[in-house]
Amino acid sequence: MKTSEAEIIREYGPFDGVERVGGVTFDGTQVWFAAGDRLIAFDPDSGKTTRTIDVAAHAGTAFDGKHLYQIAEDRIQKIDPSSGRVVSTIPAPGGGRDSGLAWAEGALWVGEYRDRKILQIDPETGAILRTIESNRFVTGVSWVDGELWHATWEDDKSDVRRIDPQTGDVLERLEMPEGKFVSGLESDGADRFFCGTGSTGNKVRAIRRPKRGARK
Repeated sequence: MKTSEAEIIREYGPFDGVERVGGVTFDGTQVWFAAGDRLIAFDPDSGKTTRTIDVAAHAGTAFDGKHLYQIAEDRIQKIDPSSGRVVSTIPAPGGGRDSGLAWAEGALWVGEYRDRKILQIDPETGAILRTIESNRFVTGVSWVDGELWHATWEDDKSDVRRIDPQTGDVLERLEMPEGKFVSGLESDGADRFFCGTGSTGNKVRAIRRPKRGARK
């Protein structure tokens, strides 16, 4: 397993009226994050807020190429980003203890914080398809280039780790600096991960994703 320090390359925020940054996702143009009673989007180049959707947004956020998915207490909402309308809802597998959320392989991947698990679920029914164990509290979840990454936050420490999606074995760890924590996590598909900060900073951080040649 390779371990290195996470390189913070940019911070966005603070954002007006936001007390907590939860889930984070990227739609190819904008970064979206969960802010409790709304979803907020910003331009990652300028840092300027571009959209706000008034919808319950308490934990993980994901994007499937067309719709946003948002954990709100004990449910997962499917949202049309153009209208802001909730088009359907399924139960969240953790019943309100859910954290991260990602879209990949036609399914949703849900972080279960204190249960130290990642669950693959059917996006139409919420049925659990696969369970991956972790050894730390799981927050954000992200798939990129066939790699499964997730964030952890436990004992006042956070890291971002790449794991084997079959066994859960940790393959690579990026350790966050002291006092820097990660809630939501999402890749831009290139060289950045966007990281929520929970209630500790009212910010979204971008950290560098290791180059492919460095991931051995």
